[in-house]
Amino acid sequence: MAALLELSFVRRFAPRIGLMIAALATLAWMQRPDGRLHVFFPALKGDVALVQTPGGRYLLIDGGADPDALVTALGRRLPFWQRELTLVIVTSFDGQRLPGQVAALERYRAQRALAPPGVASNATLDAWRQALAYNATPVHTLRTGQRLEIDGVTLRVLDCNDQGALLRLEYGATSVVFAHTASSDMLERQADRRTSLLIYPWQRDPHTLLVESLHPAAIVYSDGYQTRHVPQQTYRERAIGGARLYHERVDGDIEWVSDGRRAWVVTSVRHTP
Repeated sequence: MAALLELSFVRRFAPRIGLMIAALATLAWMQRPDGRLHVFFPALKGDVALVQTPGGRYLLIDGGADPDALVTALGRRLPFWQRELTLVIVTSFDGQRLPGQVAALERYRAQRALAPPGVASNATLDAWRQALAYNATPVHTLRTGQRLEIDGVTLRVLDCNDQGALLRLEYGATSVVFAHTASSDMLERQADRRTSLLIYPWQRDPHTLLVESLHPAAIVYSDGYQTRHVPQQTYRERAIGGARLYHERVDGDIEWVSDGRRAWVVTSVRHTP
């Protein structure tokens, strides 16, 4: 009798199990690394970027202001088996970038972390440190001139202080400059070669020496920087050098993709010509 019941169970559920295995295999195949660099900007409060290297490693830059929204976004983007981040970076210890990263670190182990020089402790910062300490993640201070090579991708720290950082991500002939927390003095004294993509605060005047010297092919405007004195400029006036402009309030989720020779942008909101 037991053998008959076991056989009946197998006959009944084997097709379902087979379909589940096939679905998981298909999902794993779809989420495999494609040899390209992906930088994903989810449409949520604050500033955050998820980087996928050509070999399938993940870097998290900041975390946004909405922990639940970030965790949901990571769950959609990361493979279901992925539970580790190669690197996490905090460019500024504030409410627009740190809360989401704390939530991410409670679910994903980071191999190492980079952060600005120490600042006064607070509850969110303590939670961030505790999450890293729990997994014995080493924390290193961001330093001007720092350079990291990860999976064929180069991360350069162009400038940093206790208020923010200016970062550059390079892959082949393409690059991304993260200037969303760069201070005004950084923007004025830094000069660099042209870049494929620039991340820049909407509430700051983009007509600076840095932005103009970079000649960005595209600019993603972020909302993490807040000020009472917002420059009254149209989209066209913000398109330095004819750069293509993107903003999550207009384009939704934004993804920049590079094969090392050329780069392009994909958005979750499609616009009719």
